[in-house]
Amino acid sequence: MSDIVISARGVQKSYGSNHVLQGLNCEVGKGITGLLGPNGAGKSTFMGLILGLRPRQGGELNVLGVDPDRSGPELRTRLGYAPEHHDLPGDVQAADLVRHIAQLHGLPRRVATERASNALWQVGLGEERFRPIGTMSTGQRQRVKMAQALAHDPDLLLLDEPTDGLDPVQRDDMLTLIRRVGSEFGIDILLSSHLLEEVERVCDSVVILANGIVGHSGTLQDLGSAASGFKVELDSDPEPLAAALVARGAAAAVDGHSLIVSGVDSASDLIRDLVADLGLGLRRLQPRRTTLEDVFIEASQ
Repeated sequence: MSDIVISARGVQKSYGSNHVLQGLNCEVGKGITGLLGPNGAGKSTFMGLILGLRPRQGGELNVLGVDPDRSGPELRTRLGYAPEHHDLPGDVQAADLVRHIAQLHGLPRRVATERASNALWQVGLGEERFRPIGTMSTGQRQRVKMAQALAHDPDLLLLDEPTDGLDPVQRDDMLTLIRRVGSEFGIDILLSSHLLEEVERVCDSVVILANGIVGHSGTLQDLGSAASGFKVELDSDPEPLAAALVARGAAAAVDGHSLIVSGVDSASDLIRDLVADLGLGLRRLQPRRTTLEDVFIEASQ
């Protein structure tokens, strides 16, 4: 079985003169993948293309082995989708909504009823499953959306801003639930978000959209192991060391009593030599690891 869940090659999507996706290329593997990007970067548009709800203008898109444009109904039986919006019918009980969505995915009514109950228990709403959705909190409605996306046991789960509108405690609970779904249930997940911290908490990989293309993609493990210069902590003003490093061809950015140094070979030896020559007190010298924030900022420029 292929480890590639979604493959996009040159995908294009426009709304009139607004070119949202301009030749998007990426591969999404198994596990939990974060889909990041600033507002308007095309995250929701890309999800719509994956679901086969919107036709693309160009390129190739393969989801779970099929083209969504050609096999949309067949594909959607294998997908679970929790949209960003909160427009759920307020007078409908949670269990009835989840059962209805499960039936739309092709399950018989009796099986759909059982799956709906199980899904609501799994997301922590078992005792609330017969409540009208309109009487529920934002956090509970988000869990209803999660339950309806899970009830038919999909192969791939698409979550669009699943923590939107949640307070810190509710957000923590939702992220824990997402991680459990991906690890214990074995369901692959594409999570769209604009919050770096929650992607770092639950995701294995990341795809960053910017200006209609992919600015970066890869695993968070590889990202965390990639060195990007050195961080130097001194017990005094770092400006003299910064000036000396720049004179030797290095790039040195001052941050309090610290320096971020890059751009030269054998930087650690050079830093130690200059610290000794200048008579400075060195507290710490360590490789600086590339962060998700670093990559996000660079990709978004």
